[in-house]
Amino acid sequence: MPPTTLTEHTPESLAAALGRIPSGLFILTARRGDAETGMLASWVQQCSFDPPLISVAVNNQRGLLDWLVTESPFVVHIIPEGGKALVAHFGKGFAPDEPAFSGLEVQRLPQSPPILPAAHAYLLCRVEKRIAAGDHTLIIGRVESGAILQEGQPTVHIRKNGLRY
Repeated sequence: MPPTTLTEHTPESLAAALGRIPSGLFILTARRGDAETGMLASWVQQCSFDPPLISVAVNNQRGLLDWLVTESPFVVHIIPEGGKALVAHFGKGFAPDEPAFSGLEVQRLPQSPPILPAAHAYLLCRVEKRIAAGDHTLIIGRVESGAILQEGQPTVHIRKNGLRY
C-alpha cells in the first residue's frame, strides 16, 4: 500500500493506522467455582499507580465476560517473546465448559485462577469495575500480586488492520 497523503482519508488508511497501535499479547485466566478457563487477549494496559489497576478489553461475545463480575479473581499472563505455543493454544478459543488447560503446565494458588509458568510474567487481579465500550467491555482490575516468571522480553503485537483481530 503506497503512503497516503493527508488529503486521502479512506477506510483502509484508517484501519491500517489504527492497527499500528502496539499492544502485547496476553492470556487471561479465570475461575468460577470449580470451573476454569482462559483466553487470548491483546488489549491490556496499566491504568493507575495507586492503587495499581489495569484495564482489559473483552469482546462482548466472549463467554468469559460473564465470569468477570465485581470482586472475581482473574490472572493476566504476559506472553514471552517467542511464546507461539501459548498463542496457538489459546488463540482458538474455548467454550466455557471446555477444558482450556489440557497439555499445559499449570500452578494453582488457593482460590486463584490457573497460573501458567510458561508466561513471562503474571498479575493476579480482582474485578474492580466494568465499563461498556462499544463491542467490548473494559474490565478494570485491581492488581493484588504478580511476578516475573522468566527473564526476557514480552511479546509486542502490531495488527495489519485495526478494525478486526
